This record gives sequence, C-alpha cells and structure tokens, in this order.
Amino acid sequence: MILGVIADDFTGATDVASMLVRAGMHTVQVLGVPEDGLPQADAVVIALKTRTIAPADAVAQSLAALAALRAAGSRQIYFKYCSTFDSTPQGNIGPVTDALMAALDTDFSIACPAFPENGRTVFRGHLFVGDALLSDSGMRNHPLTPMTDSNLVRVLQAQTQQAVGLLRHDVLDDGAPAVQDRITQLRKEGVKIAVADAVSNDHLLTLAEACADLPLLTAGSGVALGLPPAYAKRGWFTPNANAADLDRLQGPAAVVSGSCSEATNAQVAQWLAAGRTALQIDPLALHEGQQTADGVLAQAMEALHQGPVLVYATAAPESVRTVQQALGVQAAGELVEHALAHIAKGLVQAGVRRLVVAGGETSGAVVQALGVQQLRIGAAICPGVPWTQAALPGSGEAVQLALKSGNFGGVDFFAEALQQAGVAL
Repeated sequence: MILGVIADDFTGATDVASMLVRAGMHTVQVLGVPEDGLPQADAVVIALKTRTIAPADAVAQSLAALAALRAAGSRQIYFKYCSTFDSTPQGNIGPVTDALMAALDTDFSIACPAFPENGRTVFRGHLFVGDALLSDSGMRNHPLTPMTDSNLVRVLQAQTQQAVGLLRHDVLDDGAPAVQDRITQLRKEGVKIAVADAVSNDHLLTLAEACADLPLLTAGSGVALGLPPAYAKRGWFTPNANAADLDRLQGPAAVVSGSCSEATNAQVAQWLAAGRTALQIDPLALHEGQQTADGVLAQAMEALHQGPVLVYATAAPESVRTVQQALGVQAAGELVEHALAHIAKGLVQAGVRRLVVAGGETSGAVVQALGVQQLRIGAAICPGVPWTQAALPGSGEAVQLALKSGNFGGVDFFAEALQQAGVAL
C-alpha cells in the first residue's frame, strides 16, 4: 500500500477515492476498521463517521484507523475532511490532526480543503465557495456545522495548540522546489500546520509533488488528484487505465436524499420539476407517528414498478430550523437518518441495485444499515462523486451506490447519475 486515507465521513471517503482512481490508482474503500485486516490495493480509504461526534471519540477512531493503515505498510497517511472545512467549534479537524501528527512523530503537515473543479478555492488563507466567501455561502446555514468564518488559519488555530501558518499561492506559482523551501522556512519559524492556498488544479499538482514525502497530509479530496503522478514519478507504482471499471448491473433504481444543502435542494426541485416520482419524509409527522418509515417504504416499492423513485427529507433552511426547534438538532438528524436508512435497506432487499444517496450523514447511515464493509471505486459522475460497487452481506449480490456529499453535483445530478449507470428515465 502506498497511501492510507482516513476520511471523516462516508461521502468524503468516496470523493477522495474517486480522485485516486481517476489518476490510475487501484483504490478500495472500507467502512470502519475491518477486524480481519485491510485489502490489498495501491490506496485504501477508511471511511469513518467522525465529523460531528465528540472530539475524543473522533481522535480514538482516527488513531485506530491509523494503526490499521500502518500495519498494512502504508507509505503516507492522508486525513480527509470536507472541501468546506466544516466541523463543530470544538473540532474535529484540529484535534484529529494533532493526534495523527503525534502518533506519526512528525512536526509538520499541511491543511488544504481546496477543490477548484467543484468551486472550492483557497486564496490568502480564505476559503471560497464559487465566487463567495465560505461565510457568505450556504454553509453559513448548515444545520450541524455552520461555517461563519472564511479565514482557515483562524478557524484551524482555534482547534489546535500548534502554530498554524500560511503557504501562499505565489509560492505555489513558483513550483514544487519553492514550496519545499517555504516549508523548510515555516518549520524554522515554528509553524506546525500550514494552510495551503490553491486556486487551480496546477496548484494541487504542485502541492502534491512537494508534499508526497511528508508522513501526513490533511486535505479535502483535491490534493489527492496530484498524488498518483507524484508517486509514479518516484517509481512507486504504475497507473492503471482500467482502475475505475465496474460491472454493468440490471434491476430497479432509486434515490434517497437527506441532505439539506442548497445544491441538494436544487437537485430535488429539478427531479420534481421533471415530473418524476418522489416521496417526502416529514420529520415532525414521523415523530408524531402520523408517518412511518415502513409506510413510505411500501409506497416506494409500489412506485418502483413505474421507474426510479426519490425518497427525500431535503428541505429549505427555515423548515430545518422549525424541526430542530421542535425536536432538537441531534434528535431531528437521527430520526431522519434512521428512517432513510431503513427505507434504503428495504429498497435494496426489494431488488434495487443502483442507489443514489445524497448527504454525508445519510450516506453513512445507509451504508451501515446495508452492512456493506467494502466498496470498489468506479468512474466519477461529477467531480468528487463516483459510482461504487459492493457485495451485499449473505447473498454476495452486487449493488452499486453513488454516495454524494450534499454540496456536490449540478441540478440534474440524480438523473445524470442513474443514466450513467444504465437506468432509463
């Protein structure tokens, strides 16, 4: 194994795995730390669900993943978080980074959530979502991890006792040797973690080349795009043009959406505007017993006879706030996750073999409900979102999952994903 990745949510794991496969690395994603060891591959991504849990628990799970990756011989470790750098005020990006650095006995790492292909850029240490600062984007209203500060040096410094500095875009413009010289200088100045600018793929490639020998990288998925070329240049592996090949499956298809991001709201609206079948989850009705997951599942199974169906709890920010005020933030989230996971599992048991899931927390709940332990990574549907394939426990039958981060994809993502998988709409 060349690269071992620790991802803080399930969609983020498939996101970074997609970047590696795209560049020719045979990549396998596992869900949690397997008891019987890790599979053989150029890169292994361990998907955790640690973004919003207590920092101590996030650290413990991340260290367990690190131990498994080191035991499997990984040359480099990559801590993957969201391209919007979101976490709770207590962490978990800083605490996990600190713990991994200590365990690896390294005194320096980078932090770079940039992913220009999806509109996430870092300039002079500030994160932009498209043309807007992070604090002016839809992330300011995120129900679990609202981001109201775009200055990543300041955000990260509040989460760590280690000195945080900046690796500026103009240094990256001068190439990998200049970046390595600047890293040497930052180390002399006592900086332990450097937030790295990146406004283009060229910046990501330069950063990866300059940092491919560091024990630890922390980043969104963008930096991973540049690592395979850097590894190949060092003679560590040969890129494989068929790394993204998956089987062609038949059978019903469905979409399950729990994300309430602006992007996913637009995708749900587009599905509805196209006149396609959709069933809405109402958290308050669920809580009061006026709606049940089994009832929605029965409706969805009946609707599958006419074609793909969308089951969604996606809602506008004001609706989300109303539910959270009534039920509490955590209780509302768990109620929806459990319902959607139950419905997704029922749909797969009914024969659905291509399933799109929108939302990181929702994806984690669905994958855990299915009991899937390992994913083969296929071709990207859009930047950061690939199709994946897994074997169902017991039967061993193949199922393909597209696990989409809430903020990713264009307005017609659901249809595009299904059509790429061979589903007629």
